Amino acid sequence: MKIKQAINLTAISAAVLALSFSTGCRPETAGSVSVGDAASKVYVAPGQHDEFYNIVSGGFNGQMSVVGLPSGRVLKILPVFSAHPENGYGYTEESKPMLNTAHGFVPWDDLHHIAISTTNGEHDARWAFGNANNTPRIARVDLTSFETVEILEIPNSAGNHSSPFITENTEYVVASTRFSVPVGTDEENDVPIETYKENFKGTVSFIKVGDKGDMSIAFQLVTPGVNFDLARAGKGKSHGWFFFSTYNTEQAHTLLEVNASQRDKDFIMAVNWKKAEEYIKAGKGKTVKAKYAHNKLDHDTHMATSTIMEEVLQLDPKELKDIIYFIPCPKSPHGTDVDPSGEYIVGSGKLAALIPVFSFTKLMEAIDNQDFEGEYDGFPIVRYESALHGVVEKPGLGPLHTEFDGRGNAYTSMFVSSEVVKWSIETLEVLDRQPTFYSVGHLSIPGGPTAKPHGKYLVAYNKITKDRYLPTGPELAHSAQLFDISGDKMQLLLDFPTIGEPHYAEAFPAHLIKDKQVKIYKIEDNKHPYVTKGPGEAKVVRDGNKVHVYMTSIRSHFGPDNIEGVKVGDEVYFHVTNLEQDWDIPHGFAIKGANTAELLIMPGATQTLKWTPDRPGIFPFYCTDFCSALHQEMQGYLRVSPANSTVALKYSVGDTEED
Repeated sequence: MKIKQAINLTAISAAVLALSFSTGCRPETAGSVSVGDAASKVYVAPGQHDEFYNIVSGGFNGQMSVVGLPSGRVLKILPVFSAHPENGYGYTEESKPMLNTAHGFVPWDDLHHIAISTTNGEHDARWAFGNANNTPRIARVDLTSFETVEILEIPNSAGNHSSPFITENTEYVVASTRFSVPVGTDEENDVPIETYKENFKGTVSFIKVGDKGDMSIAFQLVTPGVNFDLARAGKGKSHGWFFFSTYNTEQAHTLLEVNASQRDKDFIMAVNWKKAEEYIKAGKGKTVKAKYAHNKLDHDTHMATSTIMEEVLQLDPKELKDIIYFIPCPKSPHGTDVDPSGEYIVGSGKLAALIPVFSFTKLMEAIDNQDFEGEYDGFPIVRYESALHGVVEKPGLGPLHTEFDGRGNAYTSMFVSSEVVKWSIETLEVLDRQPTFYSVGHLSIPGGPTAKPHGKYLVAYNKITKDRYLPTGPELAHSAQLFDISGDKMQLLLDFPTIGEPHYAEAFPAHLIKDKQVKIYKIEDNKHPYVTKGPGEAKVVRDGNKVHVYMTSIRSHFGPDNIEGVKVGDEVYFHVTNLEQDWDIPHGFAIKGANTAELLIMPGATQTLKWTPDRPGIFPFYCTDFCSALHQEMQGYLRVSPANSTVALKYSVGDTEED
């Protein structure tokens, strides 16, 4: 009976949303800019560069994409949590450790959010951080090489959605769990699901970022068993604080669509992380057992390593009282966003018909005066009216996420009414609204989450595409739409499809990193254990049933390019070094029957393909990346003989042959 009632309520709420979407809330027009004006604003002439790099999450593909703005051109696909046959990431012996976890090799994840490193609250674009939602992890991408260089697994977490969010000087990357779960040893975690309220907890992990970007879990906060959605760090006057949106404060564990929507208000959780640091330094933390992987790429050796960590430091704020405070926020909030000054905290309740804006100054006064309206699981609840700056009335339906233009304006995405709404932070007045096509999720303004937004463009990342592009079967490309926000009114300039399902993106001026790009790896600095630094060092070595091929690649041949004496069942390791010292001349390597991927080797680097032949024969190998006029001639042959064969191991290139 309860299940039927819940389903009926769900159907009614869905019908209400559908009706509102179809009668007056569905967008009808596409802004007011002329076609010619729009084309001129997004046109990037041949040989010219885009003004901004836009790093976009790929959602369920586990990747990031690099997009130029304003053109919308995809410049690169960055494999992060997903194996990538295009360049062998996750397949090469060097990169496999990057995808190791406490659960073993996990070559996929769900990457929702991007954070670009900052100094003094402004983008410095040293690194891009991304989250793995499914098997909780945080990745760091080096923005001089556009490579994933570090992945840190998050223990005591499930559904790492509320991450990676950074403090204003990138002191910490912060990750909080989406799904509260039991926190303890494997034996302690085996509890009935119906004991959610007694046994399930949330965690917030503060990940320290070193001067060179290296990550480590500094400490975890154990929180009440709620769901965390998004978060933002304070900045300026609110530096030292963090703000998290929470939902399911009802602590339901089934049919959350109904059971987690009962309360009129959920909470924004305010965390005084500077105070938490003080307690950690005072020895108030507790070291607990936790198994998680820490994976790092070494650019000197071009190899990744994976280390399994065994413990983590935890702090229980419930025992300390002055770290966590709850601010009521209507209703089922998604975004929690902090304006460039750090004074205003914007909550976006998905089921609310208004946008509450809180004042950091008022929040501090309320905490100092203990102006509370009760407790939640032992933590003080700040009186809603005491922390409130005001509300944006009737902004639209389904507010999700807010960005800022640096001119005193905020822009909020409205999922149900499919629009972007511009409003004044000071007066809370709605200034403009423009339709999106359709069901917009996140927004991205270059520098939008920082202390220095570049209020020129806004990109809306939409969940439904329908008729925007040529149809491609049941699944359509997701839609991104570029708006000009430099004037009083937003103007739609461009539609462009995305890679995967984008959630959040961050953009920054191209000049920050354009001239810092790695162009080659110096061959003399290559410390890979199987590097071959010149044609004279090429060789093939047998070690039991392992055959190591020390191979060079240069326009337009491999060395060696003829190999015999390999047997069925051998483990053959092709260690291919690209001898080029010229920008944009990678070489590929593939061999017939390889059941993983190709290699794509950057100039001066070494990469390894493991191949186990399962039958005798002649197996061609070749370069997969077009490198010269004689690219087609860049090939070789490997002979495989039966397992009991006595064929001697030998190799050659040109007229040179060695045994």
